[in-house]
Amino acid sequence: QAQLVESGGGMVQAGGSRKLSCAASGRTFSRHSMAWFRQAPGKEREWVAGIDWSGGSTYYARSVRGRFIISRDNAKNTMYLQMNSLKLEDTAVYYCAASPTDLTNTWFDVVALYNFWGQGTQVTVSS
Repeated sequence: QAQLVESGGGMVQAGGSRKLSCAASGRTFSRHSMAWFRQAPGKEREWVAGIDWSGGSTYYARSVRGRFIISRDNAKNTMYLQMNSLKLEDTAVYYCAASPTDLTNTWFDVVALYNFWGQGTQVTVSS
């Protein structure tokens, strides 16, 4: 059973940093585009960042560009999200996802293109 499991969530003060991990198991995801999404209470799931098969290309939503860094280590079958300069509005459940297609920035935010999802990890940014 292929699965993705997020970890690293927790509470952090505004302006601080935190790093999330997404560990894959059951199969290798080296030929999958991967992404981070988030969902705040009462809001729809929002795309945050995406990364191509090799990790050579990364893409970011406007809301996090310049603050977050997405990366992956295919040898470890793990993806990461380094979150810096956190803001109150970053508070959400963060999900990792994988797509079997080689996505571009145009399509990274399309939820239907992702076949694998983690259960999410809560990130709470306090004042």
